[in-house]
Amino acid sequence: MHADTCSTDTFYDTRLPVADRGAWRRKPAQVTYSREHCKAVLGFCDMLTPDGYNPKTKKGRARGYATAILHLAPHKLSGANLCPDASAGCIAGCLNLAGHGGINLDALGLNAVQRARIARSVAMRKNRFAFKAILKRAIEAHIRRALRKGLIPVVRLNGTSDVPWEHYKLNDGRTVFETFPTIQFYDYTKSVERALANARGEHPANYHLTFSRSETNELDCERVLNAGGNVAIVANICACKCACKHEFPDGLTYHGRPVVKGDHDDLRFLDPAGVVVGLKAKGPAKRDTSGFVVALDAFGVTCPAHDPAYCSQCAEDDYLHPAPFDPNAFRINLARAA
Repeated sequence: MHADTCSTDTFYDTRLPVADRGAWRRKPAQVTYSREHCKAVLGFCDMLTPDGYNPKTKKGRARGYATAILHLAPHKLSGANLCPDASAGCIAGCLNLAGHGGINLDALGLNAVQRARIARSVAMRKNRFAFKAILKRAIEAHIRRALRKGLIPVVRLNGTSDVPWEHYKLNDGRTVFETFPTIQFYDYTKSVERALANARGEHPANYHLTFSRSETNELDCERVLNAGGNVAIVANICACKCACKHEFPDGLTYHGRPVVKGDHDDLRFLDPAGVVVGLKAKGPAKRDTSGFVVALDAFGVTCPAHDPAYCSQCAEDDYLHPAPFDPNAFRINLARAA
């Protein structure tokens, strides 16, 4: 697949002979890591998805932040497991197939977005020096763009992966957090060890982690919350088959913990400590039956939005005009809350 222009998350076939690609595994001073070189040699143009391309991170602009995201291939899609703690439900409902990642898939279940994520993941393992140099340069460029716009630059390195970046060294022997000590980084993780270490302050001060609940780690969620960390929970809040504007209501609790609305923006490092982050199911997660996605009665409430008739305006042929959602329509399920 060839293209004339570079989009932010598009794959391009490798064009250089295999013999020429070996230079990218070494440290040649003459190699310039331009977008065209990346396109020709590594199979992608941009390392990071810039601020404004992701609908959720774009919402952070209202709070004065610009977010860039690194999207790698999740789980074993690239031939190496970049999500070692993922559960079966997490794998099946992965956001990798949400949005542009799930559009116009070919017979292999891939599209240009998926292939770009695979190409980055392969480069991370097999062209390490180039990958690290390009990542550093991409973060520097993101910082410059954000500051020109009067925004605070922040970075999320695990957009569709769960890499322990606190152990990953750049070419100068420092972690990305040490290289950019004034920049806030944040991620979600399924690793309880990483989440607990982060909650206890054992990670760099500019790295924030939110633990992600699955169908297999409920007890670990309690451990993280008790340590002062935060836990994200995915819930089906409506019966809409496609994208909609339904949101979590205010004032919910989960196991006695306050719930904050995680879909208002992606700025998890601004959440207060010890809270549950409510995220509505998207993409394949809306069809989850594993327990990875919870029903709203887990929060002690029921909602008429689960009535298909209530969501009739959110049907597939009219999902751009969702039904109005009234948070006051929720009623406390006293039996469940008791």
